[in-house]
Amino acid sequence: MKYISTRGQAPELTFEDAMLTGLARDGGLYLPQAIPQMTHAQIAGLEGLAYEDAAFRVMRPFVDDAFTDSEFEAIIARAYAGFGHVARAPLKQLAPGHFLLELFHGPTLAFKDFAMQLIGQLFEASLKRSGRRVTIVGATSGDTGSAAIEAFRGLDSVDVFILFPDGRISEVQRRQMTTPVEDNVHALAIDGHFDDAQARVKDMFNDFDFRDAVNLAAVNSINWARVLAQVVYYFTAAVSLGAPHRPVSFTVPTGNFGDIFAGYIARRMGLPIERLVVATNQNDILHRCLGAGEYRPEGVAPSISPSMDIQVSSNFERALYYAYGQDGTAIARLMEELQEGGFSLSQGALESLRETYDSGRCDEDETRATIRRVLGESGELLCPHSAVGVAVADAHRRPGTPMVTLATAHPAKFPDAVEAASGRHPALPARLSDLYERPERATQVPNELAAIETLIKQRTHH
Repeated sequence: MKYISTRGQAPELTFEDAMLTGLARDGGLYLPQAIPQMTHAQIAGLEGLAYEDAAFRVMRPFVDDAFTDSEFEAIIARAYAGFGHVARAPLKQLAPGHFLLELFHGPTLAFKDFAMQLIGQLFEASLKRSGRRVTIVGATSGDTGSAAIEAFRGLDSVDVFILFPDGRISEVQRRQMTTPVEDNVHALAIDGHFDDAQARVKDMFNDFDFRDAVNLAAVNSINWARVLAQVVYYFTAAVSLGAPHRPVSFTVPTGNFGDIFAGYIARRMGLPIERLVVATNQNDILHRCLGAGEYRPEGVAPSISPSMDIQVSSNFERALYYAYGQDGTAIARLMEELQEGGFSLSQGALESLRETYDSGRCDEDETRATIRRVLGESGELLCPHSAVGVAVADAHRRPGTPMVTLATAHPAKFPDAVEAASGRHPALPARLSDLYERPERATQVPNELAAIETLIKQRTHH
C-alpha cells in the first residue's frame, strides 16, 4: 500500500513514512494510492464486535506491513483503554430515525481523541523501533491541541508544541493544554486567530532546513493516520443501524473537513452511506462553496462553536483531489489560487462533490435554540458544535434512511455557551473534576515564523 500526494509531485511513501511525515514535500496531503474494499459479508461481520476489533478489521489493509497483526492489535487496545464508555462510540436515539453518535468519551472529551490516542501509540511504537525522535508541531482551534498533548505527553520519543489562538478557545479547552506537567509538551498562545496558527505551522513544514533540523512531524488533520482512525466509527455506527443491508446518512459539524472526509473514505470502501451532510456555523465557507462553486475566505466571525471558526479547511484538498479525478496538477493550481484569495470549482468537480455531500449552515441563534429544544425533547444536552450538526441534520433527513449526527464534543467543554442556551450547567466527568484547580503553564508567542522557530529549537531535546 503506497501513499501519494494530492499535488502529485512528492515521493510515494509507505503508511509508516506517510504517518511520520504528515505534510508532503510538495505541500500536498497524503492519500492511499488505492482505497481497499470491504465486501458485504465483511461489513456485516462487524456486527456486535468490540470497537477495537472492528477498528482492527477496518484499518488493517491501510497499515500494510508497517506493524504485525499482534503489534497493531496492541496499539489499538492501548489507544482506547482510557475511554470512559465501553462502547467507545455509543449511539443514542434523539428522535425517530435520528441518532447521535457520541464521540466525546475519550480523555479530552472530543472526537479528536479517537484519532489522536491511536496516532500517539503508532508514533511511539514506530519511533522506539527506529530510535528516532520527532518534534510535533500543531495548530488548534481548541480540541486537536488538547487531544495531541494528552496522547503524547510523557512519551519518550516526542516533543509536542501546540499553537492556539490566544483568547479564542474555551477555558476547558485551554486548561486541557496548559495543565499537563510533562516537560515534553508546550502550549503556545499565538497572537492571532486559528488560521494564523495553521499558516505558521504550514510555513514551518515548508522551511525544509528547520523541518529537518528538528525532525518535524504533524498530527493535525493533514495526517492520514488521523483520517483513517475516524473511518472506523462510520462503520460501527452504520452496522448498528442495519448496514450493509440498508443505507445510512451522516451529518458532521465541519471545520477542517477531516471528519466528514473519513465518511467519504468509508463510503468508497463499500459502506452504504446515502448522504454526507456538511454542517457549518456562521463561518460557512464550505456551505457557500458547495452551493455556488466558489471558495473564497471572507474572514472569521468568532462564534459559540469555536472549533468550526475556520476559513481554510485543510482537508478539503483531499475531497477536491477526488472531485478533480485525482489530477495533482489541477489541485496544485487551485491551492496557488487560494493563496491569492480563492478559487472557482470546475463544473465537473462541483457536480462530483454534490453527488456525495449536502450542506447546511446554522447561525448562533439557531444553535442556542437547538440546544434548548433537544434538551426539552430528549433530555440530551448538546455542545454547540453538535447542536449545529443536529439542526442541519433535521433539515436534511429523509424518510426511511436513518440519520446519524456526529456529537463531536462533551457539553462541559463549552459550559458557558451551553448554560446560556439551556439554563443548565454541564458538569465535567468525574475524571476531570479537578481541572480548574490544576496550575497552568503556557508561552505567549507573536504571529511571526522566526520567533516561533527559535523557541522550538531552544526547547527540543535533540
